[in-house]
Amino acid sequence: MTRILNVVTNVGHYEDPSHPTGLWLSELSHAWDVFDERGFEQTIVSPAGGAVPLEPRSLKFPSYDRSAKAWHADPARMALLQDAARPEDVDAADYDAIYFTGGHAVMYDFPDSAGLQRLTREIWEKGGVVASVCHGYCGLLNTALSDGSLLVAGRRVTGFAWQEEVLAGVEKLVPYNAEEEMKKRGALYEKALLPFVSYAVTDGRLVTGQNPGSAKETAKKVAALL
Repeated sequence: MTRILNVVTNVGHYEDPSHPTGLWLSELSHAWDVFDERGFEQTIVSPAGGAVPLEPRSLKFPSYDRSAKAWHADPARMALLQDAARPEDVDAADYDAIYFTGGHAVMYDFPDSAGLQRLTREIWEKGGVVASVCHGYCGLLNTALSDGSLLVAGRRVTGFAWQEEVLAGVEKLVPYNAEEEMKKRGALYEKALLPFVSYAVTDGRLVTGQNPGSAKETAKKVAALL
């Protein structure tokens, strides 16, 4: 049985509490659908475990598509977002891949989660696949391997571009420039010629997608490696 660990956020707002954020639902639902069709077993984990807030903007057109609506309308699947596992309760040896979902919320609780870093490192070092979509790549910023090197250093990576932050109107709300931070860590950052189009990059066992519209393509590339 191929097993996937889907990583989601516990954060529900920007630094300014009057601006809500959370999981970008389609980034989970699209990938879940791809993995589910292939019979993969899936688990949801978050930095603190427990409840997962949803990004309100992900519940609007165009991200609120058939896949996201189906998840939102399914009590069993919504229940999964009320009881995410904690990293300390997860054994990396049980999983073949880890997939970091996005939403601006992850910029706050993904980068410095020692538990997520451990899971990522252990899955990678046993030959598994590490993947992210959109802001999910913030979860890879500070992950070091056993030899002390950063996982992303010298590897091709994509994720939500600064240009997309500006076009989304949140450049003054986000805590940092994720694209710039990724470059500072030695990652070979790249993006599509046009913003918000599907774009995914595979570098060995590292798979990254640029934006919400890239979740399905990213998941398909992960599935192909598995």
